[in-house]
Amino acid sequence: MQPPDRFTRRTVLTRATLGLTGGVLASLLAACSSSGPAISAPTTAPATGATSKPATAPTTAAAPAAAPTTAPATTASGSRGAGGPLRVLMWQGPTILNAHLAQGTKDSIASRFQMEPLMTVGADGTLSAVLAAEVPSKDHGGLSADGKTVTYKLKQGIKWADGQPFTADDVVFTYQYINNPDTAATTYGLYVDLQAVEAVDPNTVKLTFKAPTGGWYVPFVGTGGTILPKHALEQYVGTASRDAPFNLKSFGTGPYMVQDFKPGDALTLIPNPNYRDASKPFFSEVDIKGGGDAPSAARAVLQTGEYDYGWNLQVEVQVLNSLMQGGKGDLVTGPGGGVEQILLNQADPNTEVDGEKASLKSKHPFLTDLNVRHAMALAIDRETMAKQLYGPTGNATSNVLTTPTNLASKNTSIEFNIDKANQLLDQAGYTRGSDGIRMTPAGIRMHVVYQTTINSLRQKEQEIVKNGWQQIGIETELKSVDAGVFFSADAGNPDTNSKFWADTEMFTSTFGSPFPLNYMKLFYSGNPDTDVAQASNKWAARNYTRWVNADFNALLDQVKAETDVQKAQQLWIQANDLVVNNYISIPLIDRNNADGKAKNIQGPNLSPFDDWSWNIADWTRTG
Repeated sequence: MQPPDRFTRRTVLTRATLGLTGGVLASLLAACSSSGPAISAPTTAPATGATSKPATAPTTAAAPAAAPTTAPATTASGSRGAGGPLRVLMWQGPTILNAHLAQGTKDSIASRFQMEPLMTVGADGTLSAVLAAEVPSKDHGGLSADGKTVTYKLKQGIKWADGQPFTADDVVFTYQYINNPDTAATTYGLYVDLQAVEAVDPNTVKLTFKAPTGGWYVPFVGTGGTILPKHALEQYVGTASRDAPFNLKSFGTGPYMVQDFKPGDALTLIPNPNYRDASKPFFSEVDIKGGGDAPSAARAVLQTGEYDYGWNLQVEVQVLNSLMQGGKGDLVTGPGGGVEQILLNQADPNTEVDGEKASLKSKHPFLTDLNVRHAMALAIDRETMAKQLYGPTGNATSNVLTTPTNLASKNTSIEFNIDKANQLLDQAGYTRGSDGIRMTPAGIRMHVVYQTTINSLRQKEQEIVKNGWQQIGIETELKSVDAGVFFSADAGNPDTNSKFWADTEMFTSTFGSPFPLNYMKLFYSGNPDTDVAQASNKWAARNYTRWVNADFNALLDQVKAETDVQKAQQLWIQANDLVVNNYISIPLIDRNNADGKAKNIQGPNLSPFDDWSWNIADWTRTG
């Protein structure tokens, strides 16, 4: 639940509004109330009642459209900016501030301080209006009976940080920007099922879907739903999208705006003088520092108190236990942190086709063999990984789809069996050389490059995986890439996860929405030109593995149009099982969100379906 002056209307996800079963809601509620790690009680914002009070109209004079004002509002006690600076350590430093071009969560977090969606979704499964005046429902005429149209009423009197009015035209423009294939928006998959977005009047927007859908709340919701200012970006649609100054100095309708940004290093945000609540935000500035690693971030918040907030404490549980003894901070935990998984490239990263590595036109010399992929999965000791490295911050899993919990398949299981893996490879004709490394039937040495980000926990995960793969005769070369590079949107960088110029790679893929369509697009190839990462779309598409499977595509096409909630649930499970049983991804750990905060910081409230910065306007400091 959110503090009263942040949103004007809250609606619990119900069968009528979402087309979801009560089981989805129950699972989300259960997840929200589940206990956190034993080393510290989860810290969340106190629950407060909803309010129907209209958002306060901005009182600061508008600045010229071309250059948002950077002067913070008055900082008198109890007023906007009175709380001094908030110091944030993000060891994966943001590299771009436009969420629709972001390759990593680090970038969408940074953009979310400024940019807002029409709605957000809380950890308890609650839809809350942000720029929308209310959550659409059938009772209020917002949802059509045929499941094809949604009508949003927008809050009135909202201004962009540069003083220009926010209108329905901005929502329409955002759709046009994302829907243009040449823009190569990383959020394209959230909007591809829309047929049209129309401005009925300056304060009303109508969305029409190509077919009835149970996921009407996917577009314009959460970080992937943030609205763009038309007047700042209308000259930067399509091929010019990467050239926009906005990408490095974005602004929105949110509580903060950019003062200074050094990609990958530092970001300074100051209050938006045109923010609709004159008493918010609390902090005079937000200073985000990038670099370092997860253990150092945990130490700086939990033990030394150098920083007020640390994101993504993917740290071994023994280290967290020790740091918590410093007494300076608390863990902030929440469900649905995503699945740490290993993707297996179906293309050849070592051969160029038409000048492109890992081209969809190429074929990996042995990872296209189901027997090999199955053997590699059997050789990974996931239970040991979870117990020794994650403890209560993550559980071993056999599913790529785990959130909402009622979509987690019960048909899969974890199996660690080196002998069985070796038998599979022997029977498939992969023979060992004198050094124990196998050769393919075509005489190719079975050597894989296994890449992930630089992180002490992940390097220990790599060692566990390598140990198993070496035992079955697959030579494994470990590669660690700086997270700021690995999750970069830089099309010229060879080491990004979307280029996937390696044989296998490991990262955590987060869910984003209780309707996990975009999440499962990681394996979708319905239209290879737009769905499979490649040079022609600037590697912005979600399918990095270059796996093309007609059965999976058919399942996703069916589920996005399915309005019967029970049938939809079964389709999601079938889609998960198809990925898992084809071993295109090897799921390892179902992670909890785990950040750290200073003891006197109040307000953080983690959600599986939005970034931690979603409610920054409501954060305060006590004492």
